Amino acid sequence: MTDNIQQIESFLRQQILPQANRLDTDTAALKLALKQLSDRSLLALQVPQSFGGEGLDSTTYARIQILLARTSGALTFLQTQHQGAVAKLAHSHNSYLQQEFLPQAVKVNTLLGVGFSHLRRPGLPIMQAKSTAGGFLLTGSVPWITGYGFFSHFILGATLADGQELYGLLPFANEVQPSGGTIALSSPLKLLAVSATNTVSATISQWFLPSEYLIAINAPGSIHHSSRRKVLSHGLFALGTAYAGLDLLHNLAQAKKLEFLHESWQTLYQELQSQEQQLLAALSAKQTGYKEKLQLRAAAINLAQRCSLAAVIASSGASNYLHSSAGRIYREAMLFTVSGQTTDVMQASLQSLLG
Repeated sequence: MTDNIQQIESFLRQQILPQANRLDTDTAALKLALKQLSDRSLLALQVPQSFGGEGLDSTTYARIQILLARTSGALTFLQTQHQGAVAKLAHSHNSYLQQEFLPQAVKVNTLLGVGFSHLRRPGLPIMQAKSTAGGFLLTGSVPWITGYGFFSHFILGATLADGQELYGLLPFANEVQPSGGTIALSSPLKLLAVSATNTVSATISQWFLPSEYLIAINAPGSIHHSSRRKVLSHGLFALGTAYAGLDLLHNLAQAKKLEFLHESWQTLYQELQSQEQQLLAALSAKQTGYKEKLQLRAAAINLAQRCSLAAVIASSGASNYLHSSAGRIYREAMLFTVSGQTTDVMQASLQSLLG
């Protein structure tokens, strides 16, 4: 797999990196880039081989995610929605859905998104599910679904009356059922970063979800346990963004021939490599505790912020241009600071800033 990772890195640097600024805002270009990933079988990396996926181990998958984030935040953010959706579907007990969607999803005839981060929110559920004959009725709002126009369906999360978490597959479109159920999507949200990913919100009213489209019903609070278990996952994107900032800093050091720029790059690069080694080791080490993983996540976020800021400083006033590489990387650092954020991650991130 080492050779494969080198090939992936070469492809990303040669084919994706030169258009990274464009991918941030150009939906059509981003679609083509996503297809390039699919043509190389890079969109079902953790789906078991029995379903046609690559079945990669967590460390190899992590290395690829870092490479992606080092190249394009928009492409990274978009593909991870599909990666998460097909992995969740692959672990479902619904063999009908797996047979219906996984072969197409793996071959990228059908791409899937996700809409369940709202289940982490405290207070009254904003998306509720009610059991009914033959399935469930879904009503509420979804504040964040990425990939409108890219994905045909998305996995919705809703809360049942007893607090259990329901996950089901819905069409990613404005639709009205014969029974009167509706899915109404907003226009793409105005985002500071990765606007080309077409993130929307949704209002869902009395939508009938047949039992055949049920992916899972999990115990109350399961999403919080999942967030703790996967606390390092979004740290991979932060590390990739840190590398992106340092790549730009290195290029500027060579172009401007300023020794202090090179010294800054060298110091930060050594710290980043050490941090990457620690995070990757923690991913596969069963004895690594949650508190230590949380600190590693916060350290990755801190590095993304510092390395992207270093690129901004070295770029001078040019970083303020809308389509500058420094500005894009700085915005991506902001995005991956808050993506998948829990209260614990928020606290750890702030403590990292305070020293």
